[in-house]
Amino acid sequence: MKNPNAMYALSYGLFVLTAQEGAKDNGCIINTAAQVTTTPNRLTIAVNKSNFTHDMILRDGRFTLSVLSQRAPFSVFQHFGFSSGRDTDKFAGYQNAVRGENGLFYVTEGTNAYLSCRTESTLDLGTHTLFLADVLDGDVLSTDPSATYTYYQNHIKPKPQAKPAESGERWVCKVCGYVHEGPLPADFICPLCKHPASDFERM
Repeated sequence: MKNPNAMYALSYGLFVLTAQEGAKDNGCIINTAAQVTTTPNRLTIAVNKSNFTHDMILRDGRFTLSVLSQRAPFSVFQHFGFSSGRDTDKFAGYQNAVRGENGLFYVTEGTNAYLSCRTESTLDLGTHTLFLADVLDGDVLSTDPSATYTYYQNHIKPKPQAKPAESGERWVCKVCGYVHEGPLPADFICPLCKHPASDFERM
């Protein structure tokens, strides 16, 4: 491992989770990762089963975490989102990524550390799967503080500029904070994180 201090970046934050299937590279942003042991270096992540990245990790066993810092631009969050689609290659043409020791991309833009991992075991948690993994490699890329979800909401995500709708209704996505003005259709899908109307609450 290039730099064991990379594990310290797991204390809190938002992470770009990278996986691969064949020639397709995918990724999404998660906020659940924790160090388990130091000898060997092991960590856990919890991934929503609705994310196709989840299925890729189950089949391939490899994943990489890029720890986003407070300098991460909103464009990184827009690009990766909080959900990954089945037919998406998030790294096709993406310039700010490098392949690590496990062969998967890690994000260099707005990242303070990365960790290349291999799954050792899994635990079914209903809507999520908990992956226990060995850390094969990792490095510290900057000393910038990690970005928490609260920091993302308050300092990175642009504030909505839309005028209030005539109905006066406003709905906020509980996953990514996107604000929808007006009545919320039952089949509405969040344009930012792709979560359904059931993940919105009225403001």
